[in-house]
Amino acid sequence: MQLFDSHTHLNDPQLWNQVDYYLQQAQKYNVQELAVVGSDAQLNQRALTLAKQHSQIHAVIGWHPEAAALFNLSQQKQLVEDIQSPKVVAIGEIGLDYYWEQNPEPRVQQKAFIEQLEIAQQYHLPVNIHTREAWADTYQILRRHPVAAGMVMHSFNGSLAWLDKFLALGCYVSFSGVVSFKNATAVQLAAQNVPLQRLLLETDAPYLAPEPQRGELNQPAYTYFVAQAIANYRVLPLNIVAQHTFKNACEVYQIHDKN
Repeated sequence: MQLFDSHTHLNDPQLWNQVDYYLQQAQKYNVQELAVVGSDAQLNQRALTLAKQHSQIHAVIGWHPEAAALFNLSQQKQLVEDIQSPKVVAIGEIGLDYYWEQNPEPRVQQKAFIEQLEIAQQYHLPVNIHTREAWADTYQILRRHPVAAGMVMHSFNGSLAWLDKFLALGCYVSFSGVVSFKNATAVQLAAQNVPLQRLLLETDAPYLAPEPQRGELNQPAYTYFVAQAIANYRVLPLNIVAQHTFKNACEVYQIHDKN
């Protein structure tokens, strides 16, 4: 059995100094491949560094909506330069976040989001999408600026209605440890209704540790528990969930399928 953590942050300060340890733990839980995701200049460079150092790590780089105000012309040029690396498999995490009042205003976020979608389309890379309290705007922007190489909805927590809309756009849908939380019934329902060929697993480590580790510092190894929770909800063998989600992640990130 092989698992793919399609969205993790080993570049985060909480994990950065113990990467070798977390990779060893991941191996123990059959997490064979990881996508380390950036969000600003420093974390993008760290993702690239880790991907170049470790064969099982792939870099996803881009500008998070919280950092959208810093995504200027110079940073656009840097992003275009960095995505030439074969270790970069997607642009992300990009999108919209209207939850925090201190975030850049929506028009600033939307501009950075659209610019990065256009770069992804031009350079034939998929995108990894963050959306929070911004479902309608995220949907409309993706509808108008689709990315042919693939679109991943990261840590999905929307309704079935939104799930259907994003599936209709051709998106892959990724679930984090939230799916294992007892009160996350809407997320569990969504996880039961995503077609197996569009389903992905992630940890979003160091955040959102799944049950039974909820409240701990999350790590890529815990992809196993996300997979187990989804297998339970869908009444499927764990290896079937692992097989499909590993294949899907390799497909959307254009990585040779090692299954």
